[in-house]
Amino acid sequence: MLSPSRTVSSRLLRSCSWLPLRLSSEGKAIGSLQKDLIKKHELAKDELRPLYMDFQATTPMDPRVLDAMLPYLMNYYGNPHSRTHAYGWESETAMENARKQVADLVAADPREIIFTSGATESNNLALKGVARFYKSRKRHIVTTQTEHKCVLDSCRVLEAEGFNVTYLPVQKNGLLDLELLEASICPDTSLVSVMTVNNEIGVKQPIEEIGTICRSKGVFFHTDAAQAVGKIPINVSNWKIDLMSISGHKLYGPKGVGALYVRRRPRVRLEQLQSGGGQERGLRSGTVPTPLVVGLGAACSVAQQEMEYDHCRVSMLAKRLVQKIMSEVPDVIMNGDPEQRYPGCINLSFAYVEGESLLMALKDVALSSGSACTSASLEPSYVLRAIGTDEDLAHSSIRFGIGRFTTEEEVDYTAEKCIQQVRKLREMSPLWEMVQEGIDLKSIKWTQH
Repeated sequence: MLSPSRTVSSRLLRSCSWLPLRLSSEGKAIGSLQKDLIKKHELAKDELRPLYMDFQATTPMDPRVLDAMLPYLMNYYGNPHSRTHAYGWESETAMENARKQVADLVAADPREIIFTSGATESNNLALKGVARFYKSRKRHIVTTQTEHKCVLDSCRVLEAEGFNVTYLPVQKNGLLDLELLEASICPDTSLVSVMTVNNEIGVKQPIEEIGTICRSKGVFFHTDAAQAVGKIPINVSNWKIDLMSISGHKLYGPKGVGALYVRRRPRVRLEQLQSGGGQERGLRSGTVPTPLVVGLGAACSVAQQEMEYDHCRVSMLAKRLVQKIMSEVPDVIMNGDPEQRYPGCINLSFAYVEGESLLMALKDVALSSGSACTSASLEPSYVLRAIGTDEDLAHSSIRFGIGRFTTEEEVDYTAEKCIQQVRKLREMSPLWEMVQEGIDLKSIKWTQH
C-alpha cells in the first residue's frame, strides 16, 4: 500500500517558496500549482498503486472485452459505412453484431440502439432532441433535482431557449414521490427524465411505475441508466421506457462509447444535434468507431451472462463493508434509501469529520466524495443537499464503489483503514470533543470575529 510521504510535500512546497503567497487569485493559482506538482511526483514514484474503490466513476475494462476489440484495432480496420469492399462489410457486420448485443441486454430491438460517445452525449441528444422536435406543440419538461449534471445543464440550455422545466424534489430517502410526478405532468409536457440508479447515493428509482404514469399521460419517458445497465435487469418494453442512455465505461467496457435507446413503436422523434453523413438513422452523424462499439457489445454480452452472480457478490461485499464500519464507528449515516438501491454504490457521512481530510488520510484507497464530474468543486454535493442532508454532513460524505473485480481483502482493508482514520481525525476535532461532553452543537450560536 502507499505510505504517507511528508518529504515529497515539503520539498515541493520549498521549491515553490519563491512565489509570492497572497490570499488572492494568485495565491489560489499557486496552491493549485503546488497540488499539481505533488500529484505528478506521487504518480511518477515507483510504488504500489492505491486500491480501487470508485466503480461509479469508471470501471476497469474486462479482459474479455479487450480480447473482442483487439482484431478491430489492428486487422479489421475498415470504415463500417464503406459499402463497396470487404473491409467495410466486415466492420459493418461487427458493428451490427454489437448493436444486437446491446439491444439483447435491455430487451430492445437492435434498430432502436443509436451509438454515441457516451452517456453525456446520449442524455444531451435525448433531452434536446425530443424538446426541439416537438417544440411547436409542447414546451414543458419534467426532471428531478438529483439528476446527473449533464441532464440538469441540458435542461438549463432548453430553459434559455424558452422551454419550461420542472425540477422535482426527492424525498429524504432519495426516491421520487410518484403522486408529485403525476401532478407535475400537464398537457404541455413533452418529456419526463428520471435516472435509474443515482451515481452518488445509489438509489434506484421506481422506473416501471414512472414509465406507466408517463405512458398513461401520453408523455415520452427518458432515463439515464448509465449506472444501471449491466448491473440490474432492465426491460425497456415492460418498463415503458421511450429513451435510455447507456455508457460503455460504467459496465467494464471502453471509454468514449455509449448508446441511446430510442423507441420505434410508439415512435419517438428526435432532432439531431450534429450535422454530417447521416449515420445512425440520421440521428448521430459521424463514423461509428468499430473497435469501441465492439467493446461495448462485448461488455453487454458479458454483463448478461454474469449479472446475477455479480449482483450477489457485490451485495455481499457491500454488506460486509457497511457492517464493519458501522459496528466500529458511531455517528455514521448511510445516505439514500437502504432497500431501493444498487448495493455497489455506498455513500456514508462520517459526522464531525471533513470528507476531504478523510480522503487525503485514505490516500492508499481510491475513493470519492461524490460524482467524478463535479469532484473538483469544494461545494457540498447537490444530490445530498436535495435529500435534506445538513451541510456539515454533506461535507463529511464518502462514496465507496464496489464492482466485479473487488476482493474481500480490499473491502476489509478499506474498512479497517477507514475506521482507523475516522477515529484519528475525530480525536483532533473540537466538535467531536464537545459532543462527547454532552454539548448539543445545534444549540450553540456561533459568531464570527
